Amino acid sequence: MDQTSHYFDPVPVTPSRPGRVELTLPDLRLGFTTDRGVFAADHVDPGTKLLLLEAPEPPPGPARLLDVGCGYGPIACTLARRRPEAEVWAVDVNERARALCRANADEAGCTNVRVAAPDEVPEELRFDAVYSNPPIRIGKAALHELLTRWLGRLAPGGHAYLVVHKHLGSDSLARWLEAQGLPTERLTSRAGYRILAVGAAS
Repeated sequence: MDQTSHYFDPVPVTPSRPGRVELTLPDLRLGFTTDRGVFAADHVDPGTKLLLLEAPEPPPGPARLLDVGCGYGPIACTLARRRPEAEVWAVDVNERARALCRANADEAGCTNVRVAAPDEVPEELRFDAVYSNPPIRIGKAALHELLTRWLGRLAPGGHAYLVVHKHLGSDSLARWLEAQGLPTERLTSRAGYRILAVGAAS
């Protein structure tokens, strides 16, 4: 009997079967090793690509950036290549995803990517910008806990950019974020995906 994992499982039980995908953006082309048991193993998720095409660029200079739910690393590696002077933290609960992200960052020459499990990120760190295709399928309560944790780590004046499909609750999520005192604006809506810009709590 074939065992299967969710991409948000800490230790995937799905047997490994590595693959390759390519991400092509106007300014970059990156290849990634993927595997079963991680998010979007056979393609770059269209929401992820839209986020990388449409979200505002990271702040210039030695900023600290965060990719929540990094998977095999398309967001983290793109941020790192676009801002080589920044420190990019790539966080995921899935150990297979973290291993892939490390390998893909090395392959892409992204020496400024730091891959970590959530509890390995020092509590005192604050982030100038957060980019995420959040793991909606973990369930509403777990998602709210995750977003409360990481959006609470935004530096003053910082912003998070989240991509969420409307059929997976982007509009209700935006209302919930506003109710938490996090100013939220819809930046883009395309092919059913919304990009939400979320400001730090005042």
